[in-house]
Amino acid sequence: MQLATLGGGCFWCLEAVYQEVTGVEAVVSGYAGGEASTADYRKVSSGQTRHAEVVQLHFDPAAITYEEILEIFWHIHDPTTVDRQGNDVGPQYRSVIFYHDEEQKAIAERSKAEVAPGIWDEPAVTEICPLSGFWEAEDYHQNYYRNVGHRNPYCTFVISPKMAKFRRRFAEKLRKNEGE
Repeated sequence: MQLATLGGGCFWCLEAVYQEVTGVEAVVSGYAGGEASTADYRKVSSGQTRHAEVVQLHFDPAAITYEEILEIFWHIHDPTTVDRQGNDVGPQYRSVIFYHDEEQKAIAERSKAEVAPGIWDEPAVTEICPLSGFWEAEDYHQNYYRNVGHRNPYCTFVISPKMAKFRRRFAEKLRKNEGE
């Protein structure tokens, strides 16, 4: 297994998508990239720690490549806005790729330069940074869309449309028996 750590707005959105991808064996919502030595939702949501809401993916590179994970990433969030995804505003919602080694860094830089421009008209402002720490989010944030999505208006109006778009665009990457 390999790790990928990505921030693209609310971690619930990214978690919901990557949980349906063949080859992604686990998705953990959490926090990374901040100035404080610890992170929790209260601190991070204040915007003062500079942590981003992220997902950490445990993936099988024989089933899905890091390049493919990043291609999905560019499609499922807007990498052209600084510290913002839709109505979610603040550094915790920034677009960021935290790399785990120099190979991931090179792949991320190439993907940002070559793949993102084919999807977005404006340039990607996505940060590409070494991962210096990861803090797992509180239990109630894990598997959020699966557990709470149907009862939460945010999920209905923000995540569900992203999921439908993702499922149409990446149908061949969906786990068997997944989707709506």
